[in-house]
This record gives sequence, structure tokens and C-alpha cells, in this order.
Amino acid sequence: MTKPTTETDAVHARPELLQVADAVARDKSIDREEVLEAMEQAIQKAGRSKYGHDHDIRAHIDRNSGEISLARYIEVVELVENETTQVPLTKALLRHPAATVGEFIVDPLPPIDFGRIAAQTAKQVIVHKVREAERRRQYDEFKDRAADIVNGLVKRVEFGNVIVDLGRAEALLRREETIPREHFNTGDRVRAYIMDVREEPRGPQVFLSRTHPQFMAKLFAQEVPEIYEGIIEIRAVARDPGSRAKIAVYSRDSGIDPVGPCIGMRGSRVQAVVGELQGEKIDIIQWSNDPATFVVNALAPAEVTKVVLDEEANRIEVVVPDDQLSLAIGRRGQNVRLASQLTGWDIDILTEEEESVRRNEEFTARSQTFVDALNVDDVIAHLLVTEGFSTVEDVAFVPVEELADVEGLDVSVAEELRNRARVFLEARDETDNRRRIELGVDESLAELEGLKPAALVALGEAGVKTLDDLADLATDELLEIVPQGSLTSERADAIIMAARAHWFDDEGSLAGGKTSGGTAAVTTDADVEGR
Repeated sequence: MTKPTTETDAVHARPELLQVADAVARDKSIDREEVLEAMEQAIQKAGRSKYGHDHDIRAHIDRNSGEISLARYIEVVELVENETTQVPLTKALLRHPAATVGEFIVDPLPPIDFGRIAAQTAKQVIVHKVREAERRRQYDEFKDRAADIVNGLVKRVEFGNVIVDLGRAEALLRREETIPREHFNTGDRVRAYIMDVREEPRGPQVFLSRTHPQFMAKLFAQEVPEIYEGIIEIRAVARDPGSRAKIAVYSRDSGIDPVGPCIGMRGSRVQAVVGELQGEKIDIIQWSNDPATFVVNALAPAEVTKVVLDEEANRIEVVVPDDQLSLAIGRRGQNVRLASQLTGWDIDILTEEEESVRRNEEFTARSQTFVDALNVDDVIAHLLVTEGFSTVEDVAFVPVEELADVEGLDVSVAEELRNRARVFLEARDETDNRRRIELGVDESLAELEGLKPAALVALGEAGVKTLDDLADLATDELLEIVPQGSLTSERADAIIMAARAHWFDDEGSLAGGKTSGGTAAVTTDADVEGR
């Protein structure tokens, strides 16, 4: 309920306030209403300083005339908890017969004659509120512009960090996000990538970067119309900022070469990007869905003669001519490092000579394994290795017909070789089983599917002797203990989960609280006292 007010004691016309509000709103690019609300809060604060901070003093500025009205609000309540801001309904009815609980009695107050301190306080409130509104506006404007490229002017440089004026906001370009040997002075124009926009205690912050891989990708999108239009797609980018970079491109149109348009006539397009990146050399390569082809392309300009993929380990082995090794690796490993980042594969580089030596060593070692295990001469051992047999298990469990297809072997020899391989494996497993028992490895581990006797011996020697010991291992730890190549990561995961199964069975038994007869076993307080 509002008590009537009078022009003489409660309203103070200040049309210049509206002019000030309009000017601040235009200057700071914020809403006029927010400026006026900040002014009202400043007047309220000054009013409370004069009449008492415990009072509910409120100010209002007329949006059309600029008139200022100041009033004290008193709430009508049944039970008074604060005598300064509340009045009981019985008293309120004496002054205003129509008063009801929950309404406010409004007492107009005379206009404030701002003193020096009050004026300073009001100014601080207005500045603070306007700054908050400006920060909200900045955040709202830039929160959806992350991953965009912006242009700005260097406002100042602080300890290597560059403060960039974007016109309607300031942004921070940290020293580690600038290209090495790059130097900025106040007033310089700068183009950068909006890496992040987030709200912090001191206000919203716009973080820029010139080293981010996507900065280069966005620059190409600006220079190459085919990328902007979506005909050519940038699939991957790897950068060593200021030095060298690789970018993988793919064409959605099979009739368009993706590399040519990115280079441009006489290299004009790529040179525009290189100039922005302070001379950073850029290798533009064609993206391929085939990992081997993609890695070969990524290692350009080096030539590759052979590629061996290990998908399980996400590793790829590349063989290059002896005279191409330094080119493939690059200065300080730069070329192979960027190729690895671009493709997502770990790359091992060997020369043809190194690969030949290693291949001969592996050939000799496998041949000797067959000589020792199958009691055959070097000729048959070499034949087996040449045909791709690498372990005794390969020989033991291959169909006889396939083994007999090896040049120089007939069915009878193939059967004999397979029998010898099986006898060798049985004898080895028997020896491993005796060793497992000596080590004290629990029989429950031997019952797990996928763990061979040799793996059980390795676990026992490592101190893993029970299901709980095995269940406590991580997959990587298990793979390190067992013989190399005897388990895959997926199989190791399955074995560990099988070892943990009894934990859940135990939890189920405890939760169910069942006796052996199937009746719930309930312990009462009387039982405890009786014990």
C-alpha cells in the first residue's frame, strides 16, 4: 500500500541524470536501464547512510522525466521481528484502514543533499555496477565466439603477455601462446584465435592464441574458398609454432585435388598463411583413410619403402632408404614428431639396412627355436620360418594339409612335425605346472581361462599367487608380467575381471544374509547379549 507523496518533499527533478545515463550506455555499450538501476542503487546507499543502514530505503528515477523519489518502506506483519523495517498490523490499521499483511507502507523522504563523501560513495557504486554490466555484456558477446579468429590492436604488453583491444572488449594473449621470436609493440595490429572465453572472479576473460593448431586451420579457411565452402576439409593439423607445420586435407569431390587449391597459384594462398605465421614452413598433405598411406604421406618429403602396422599397440614401423633417414626424422626429430601428431600413430623409423639386420636376427632365432623344439635340421627349420611359422604352437595346431603344402614336406613329414610340436608343448607345460606348484600359485588361478602354464609361472615369480593378488593388478601390470605376446589387452582385461568376480559374489552373500539352509540369518540384540 502506497502512502501519497508530495512534490516538495519527496521528488527531486534531475533531467540531466537521463542524459548521463544515455551517455554512459552509449560509451560502454550496455543497456540504459542497467545504468539507471546502478544510479538508483547509489542513491539508495546514500539514503541509508543518512537515515540509517537498518532502514529499507529505496530510490526510483523516473525513466521519462529523470525525477528522483526517495522513500522508506515498512512491511505490515502479524509478528514483528525487526522494528526498523516492520510494523504490526494493529498499528498499521490505525494509519491505513485498508492495510493487509505483506503490504508495505511507503513513507516519502526529502531529497538528499549529497555531501562529498556521499557523492563519492554513490560514484563508486555506479562505477562498480556499470563495470559489472559491461563485463556481462562482454561475456555474452564472446562466449559463443570461441574458435573464431579476431583482429585487434595491442593495448599494452605486460611481462610478455599482450593485452589486445578488440574494440568492444579486451583479450589476453599469453606469452606462451605467441609464436617464438614474435615481438609486439603498443598499437600493433594482431590477428589471433579465440582459444577460450570464461568467467573469472575479476570478470570474463577472452584468451587468445597464435600457436594453436586450429589458428592455422582457420587461416587456411579464410584464404581458400574451397575450404570455406566445405568442398575441401581439413582433417588434421600438427604444428611446431614458428618453425614447421603439417596439415592434412581431404576433398569431398573426387574430381578435385585437395592439395592444389590450398597451395594456390604460384603458392599465393599458402604464402599468405606462412606470412601471418612468421615464416612457418607448411607441408600440405593428402589425408587418407588407410593408416599406412596416411603415415607415408605425412612423412613427406622422405620416401618410404615399407610399412608394418601394429594396430593393437597403435604403433607403425616405417622402413626408409639409408640416405633418407635424416630427412624422415627431420632436424631434432621434428618431421617424425609432427607426422606422429598428425596421424595419431607412434612411428618407428628404420633404415633398410637396420631392418635387414633385424629380420636376419629374427629369422635365425626362430629357426633355432624349431631346431631345438622339433629336433630337425636347419633346412626344415628355415622352410618353416620362410612359410610364416613363428612359434611351436603354430606348427602344433595347424591343419596337416596346410603344413604339407610347404615345399619339401609331404603328409607323413607334416604329421611327424606336428606330433613333435605337441609332445614338446606338453612337456613344457608339465615342467611349468611343477614350477607353478613349487612357487605356491593357487589352483584357482590355473582354472582361469586364458592363462597358460608359462604365464602362471611368471605370475608366481612376480608374487601374484592368489585370485586377490591378480584382481589387484591393472591391465598394464599384467601384460608386463606375462611372457610378451601371450595376451592381448582385451584378454588381459577379461582375466582380471574374472579374478574379481568372487568379490561381487562375496558382496552378494553378505547383502543377502542367507544361511546354508536358505533361511535369512538375523542377529538380534538379545543374541549379542547372550554371547
